[in-house]
Amino acid sequence: MGPFDWLPQAPLEPLQLDWLNGVEVAVLRLDRIDPLISGNKWFKLTEHLAQAQQAGATGIISLGGAYSNHLHALAAAGKRFGFATVGLLRGHPQDTPTVLDLQALGMQLHWLGYGGYRARHAPDFWLPWCERYPRLHPVPEGGGALAGALGCGVLVEQARRQLHTLGWADYDAWWLAAGTGTTLAGLVLAEAGAHPVYGALAVPDDHGVAQNVQAIVQGGYELLDASRGGFAKVDQPLLEFIATTEQASGMLLEPLYTGKALLALKQQIEAGRFAPGIRLIFVHTGGLQGRRGFAD
Repeated sequence: MGPFDWLPQAPLEPLQLDWLNGVEVAVLRLDRIDPLISGNKWFKLTEHLAQAQQAGATGIISLGGAYSNHLHALAAAGKRFGFATVGLLRGHPQDTPTVLDLQALGMQLHWLGYGGYRARHAPDFWLPWCERYPRLHPVPEGGGALAGALGCGVLVEQARRQLHTLGWADYDAWWLAAGTGTTLAGLVLAEAGAHPVYGALAVPDDHGVAQNVQAIVQGGYELLDASRGGFAKVDQPLLEFIATTEQASGMLLEPLYTGKALLALKQQIEAGRFAPGIRLIFVHTGGLQGRRGFAD
């Protein structure tokens, strides 16, 4: 498997929106690194792929839903770099645009139902799958755990190298959506206390994001609820905000992560959390392929 020395550079771009009210925001555009292997997913995979290579594995087995950005990026990487991929999916068989892509990209799929998928945190969950696919390296949901976080640390250096293009000498904090908390933890590790990281929770508390992050880092971050009632919960105000923002900025968003995170930032600015002149880096974590699930 490999070599995996591909390290795409995400552009850092200023965001101009009326509601920023003097708060300066630059967007690290992970959505623009590649048409298929998009967003933060590749960065979360890099250390897992290195571990797989060291273990002599011939491929990766991982988990996700029927619109999973993680599985989509994994399948695309497997196709491009020539390693086997197997996906364990939540729920029952359905032909979503993402699932059709996974199949076209050569990923072998297994549907676990909902109860079977909920068992993914059980200590013995991976045993039968590792017996069935002994040459594949198991990767947690979303490319999580410490390996996933370590792969995201390079994003801090990528942003810092581009500050001069904005006329910034420094910045005050990071803001991003948190689905598993892995990317957030990676930023916290790389910052080593230099700048705080704010995570807008795209999922409810019971999804275990806080526990995931605490298992990797202690301090240097804050989690805020942006879930709007649950994972994949989308309401009309959110959709209207996304439509208005896309028209004003030309930057595409999706409603599960980036849309929720940016709306939460707007609400915090309007509440006076950030004063004019504060400089924030907003991470666009990609996931635009998932917009197809909301085409209507």
